[in-house]
This record gives sequence, structure tokens and C-alpha cells, in this order.
Amino acid sequence: MIVRNLTEAKTVDWGNGLSRRFLVAADGVGYSLTDTTVRAGTKSRLEYRNHLESCYCIAGSGEVIMDDGTVYPITPGVMYSLSENEAHWLVAGPDEDLNLVCVFSPALRGDEVHDLDQPSSAY
Repeated sequence: MIVRNLTEAKTVDWGNGLSRRFLVAADGVGYSLTDTTVRAGTKSRLEYRNHLESCYCIAGSGEVIMDDGTVYPITPGVMYSLSENEAHWLVAGPDEDLNLVCVFSPALRGDEVHDLDQPSSAY
């Protein structure tokens, strides 16, 4: 049994926000669980080459923009799942942080960060 509260989760500044990593590879469950904050007004180009990701919005608003221009509005109660390692833009609304609960498979090591200066920030 693993029980962690927010103060015990590993916190990583990933560039345009914070990722609080409740479960990581060392926990042995095969996936990661994070509480992710995307800073208001930021736009991040992301691509997970080694992981699948699903996110559930619990606060704030924003959008996911795919490379083909498709836009998916994200508001509380909306889940999105990247099923083919798609590159995408994650955009937080201008007035408040976007807060997501995310699952990654396979599990993150826990120390990964994005290089947002690169055209495609991947891990």
C-alpha cells in the first residue's frame, strides 16, 4: 500500500509549471500519477516519445492544440488522452493556472523535465 500526501510528492519544475509526482517508476506500479500545474498564460510544445499520457482537468482552463491545428478546449471535468505519442501544444488560459491530474505509462523516473527551448520537448 502506498499513501502519500501533496507535501510528500516529488515536485519538479518542468518549465511552464510544476509536476507533483505521487507515483514514479521506483514505486513499482507500472505507471505514474502526477498533480500538474500549468502556469497561467503559458504555451508549451510537448511530445512524450516514451510515454503515453492521460490528463484530467480539475481547475482552470486552457486548450490542447495538435500539430494539424485541431483545438481541444480543456476545462474542469474534461479528460484528454494522447494515444500515439502525438506532439501537441498545451496552453493555459491567461487568467488562472491550469491544474491537471495526469497518468503516464510506463512510469516516469520522477526527475524528467522538458527543454522548452527545443522545437519539440520530449521525454
